[in-house]
Amino acid sequence: MGEVEVIHLWSTPRSLSTSLMYSFAQRDDMEVLDEPLYANFLRVTGYDRPYREELLSKMEPDGNKVIKDIIFAPGKKKYRFCKHIAKQKVPGLASDLMKKGRHFILIRNPLDILPSYDKVIPATFSELGFSELVSVYNELKELGRPPPIIDAAELQKDPEATLRGLCEDLDIPFEHKMLKWEACPKAIDGVWAPWWYKTVHKSTGFESARKYPLPFPFTLYDLLEQTTPLYNFLRRHVKQKSLLLMSPLPTPDLPVPANEKLLAWVGDEILPRDSAKVSVFDSVVQGGDSVWEGLRVYRGKIFKLDEHLDRLFDSSKALAFQNVPTRDEVKGAIFGTLIRNGMFDNAHIRLSLTRGKKVTSGMSPEFNLYGCTLIVLAEWKPPVYDNTSGITLVTATTRRNAPNNLDSKIHHNNLLNNILAKIEGNNAKAGDAIMLDKDGFVSETNATNIFLVKKGKVLTPDADYCLPGITRATVMDLVVKEKLVLEERRISLSEFHTADEVWTTGTMGELTPVVKIDGRVIGDGQVGPVTRRLQNAYRKLTEESGVPIPTYQDTKK
Repeated sequence: MGEVEVIHLWSTPRSLSTSLMYSFAQRDDMEVLDEPLYANFLRVTGYDRPYREELLSKMEPDGNKVIKDIIFAPGKKKYRFCKHIAKQKVPGLASDLMKKGRHFILIRNPLDILPSYDKVIPATFSELGFSELVSVYNELKELGRPPPIIDAAELQKDPEATLRGLCEDLDIPFEHKMLKWEACPKAIDGVWAPWWYKTVHKSTGFESARKYPLPFPFTLYDLLEQTTPLYNFLRRHVKQKSLLLMSPLPTPDLPVPANEKLLAWVGDEILPRDSAKVSVFDSVVQGGDSVWEGLRVYRGKIFKLDEHLDRLFDSSKALAFQNVPTRDEVKGAIFGTLIRNGMFDNAHIRLSLTRGKKVTSGMSPEFNLYGCTLIVLAEWKPPVYDNTSGITLVTATTRRNAPNNLDSKIHHNNLLNNILAKIEGNNAKAGDAIMLDKDGFVSETNATNIFLVKKGKVLTPDADYCLPGITRATVMDLVVKEKLVLEERRISLSEFHTADEVWTTGTMGELTPVVKIDGRVIGDGQVGPVTRRLQNAYRKLTEESGVPIPTYQDTKK
């Protein structure tokens, strides 16, 4: 007899944990315990079971004795595998249970657990134990021992790859014999096996999931709603070993890593990034039926907030939205989101207002009976273009929408017209793409308004086809204040090709120099003096104006 290395499996019921126990039991270096804390759980909680009296008479009911004298007792083999159901970790158990041994977690989608669970006992939130499983994960993480997590779906899809990965995480060698066992009851089974293990007793290995699942019992729908978020939380921490849960693409790096953890407003609540989602019935999903604004935050103030809100409400009115939130409600959501995130400078807000959730899928706004959905997405985001050295543009073949098709003055989310042009810009490795109107005159780029300078005069296309942007209007005012000549008219593409200076304007990028269009160098290929002059004027304006964010204290003054 000698010291044994203990491997703890934690799971919810009906999660293939018994199959996994049988898998580990095939190893010559492994002894197995089937839910050694079960009797203590029944003693402490008083839960009823068809086999309660038999179990209490045959198993040690004192949990701390089990931990000391059974789980961590000396043994004849190198390893001891302990299968635990998370809810059996009740208060009062010795801390050694979590501090010693190697732990891992097995999860399974509640959609697959619930249909079979209440064949023995009624399914309830406490019986399933998802919250206790999350607590096990959090406790181990706080101890500096975050456990590997595997998904039962992976075991069914590719058992060898999943077990190899698990063994690697547990620092034990994988053995092929873990993939097969005899179809029969086992000596290692707990006394509850006749009630719970009938199916697994017929198995000889990890069986593939059904091609088509069983119908879900909708009497358990509320329980599914309660447990799915907890499953999804744990699923995000699965160390993916098979192709089932693995994206075909590597996990991308975020442009700003700090945005990995942020809070977003959706509907009437603030949620963590990965939980911030809209309904599949929302109009923005059903048809891009939404309006939006981009806002920038400078040193505790939101620049041109009221102008952006004016346009948001104008756009929602033009699209005949009903049950629109009030201006104060929208402002409150914006302020609340920024304050919660601690974003008071160098941040950008994507503010969206959808027509809202529908009662059934379909185009008609008559199905929108829940009111609008407000989304406030705040991110750390510096200007997205190179405002120091400038960018290049190409001209897209995609023409800008005409007002008789879809008026660009409505700031709507249905951006396919712009996206098609942006694809052309990306393919040409340009910063953006110029879009022409139906007559071939320059309208704007796929994302910004555009200006040129020729012989000291500043020109910008009229707003018949383009969005009359708020940054565009701001810069037009600055042109006048700087005592420069401003002209708004139809402008041909060749006038941009031969301009002395060109820049674009938009909230996300501010005022961006353009140094080349369609291969033609603009001016001398450098950022021009008028551009620099207006950039400085714009920067000064952002420092001096804006709507203050409540609670912000400017420590730089």
